[in-house]
Amino acid sequence: SIGFTLNFFGNNWSQLYVNNNGNVTFTQGLSTYTPYGITGGSLAMLAPFFADVDTRAGNVVTYGTATLNGRNVFGVNWIDVGYYSHHTDLLNSFQLIITDRSDIAAGDFDFEFNYDKIQWETGDASGGSGGFGGTPAAAGWTNGAGTYYQFPYSLTAGAFEDNGTHPLISGSRNSDTLGQYVFNVRNGQVEPPHGVPEPASLVLVGLGLAGLAGLRRRKH
Repeated sequence: SIGFTLNFFGNNWSQLYVNNNGNVTFTQGLSTYTPYGITGGSLAMLAPFFADVDTRAGNVVTYGTATLNGRNVFGVNWIDVGYYSHHTDLLNSFQLIITDRSDIAAGDFDFEFNYDKIQWETGDASGGSGGFGGTPAAAGWTNGAGTYYQFPYSLTAGAFEDNGTHPLISGSRNSDTLGQYVFNVRNGQVEPPHGVPEPASLVLVGLGLAGLAGLRRRKH
């Protein structure tokens, strides 16, 4: 249970599925490990880092609810997670936070993708070697019915890692915190990005979510 209701493109959701491979879905779970384009998904999905996460040899995915700044939130942490098969030489730390904004209107919410470090992009079963190549990660969201946003350079080798061509930790959306991408959903629709100050070197305080380890943004 999310703990509150989301109006996502006219569908009201109060539950979701937390999937190991860097995403959450709403109608059913998703075990697919090789990422596909967010543009072609048939499941409503929020995907901070859709790739072949392997938690058998390292940290596991955690999730829970909390109150942040007086608002109910649901969060998922992928902290220091490795890649398939059983690899922990490179680790990724990223987070999904969903915030209840029913103070504006029933069903309104925000969701954000937070990135602390991205060291690998691909699992072995997705054609990767040493965490790279093959079919790399995708990121974004879709309502499962043709409306979506896919991060530029998704499925592009060498793009999203910290030392890549377009590091996730170096960008932002609707935020002046590097590595933080915020989406506002009002009346069921994801709003366009609004202007924010130049990205600054800010620290994202770790959330004290029940059953969750906090994720802290690094200083740049």
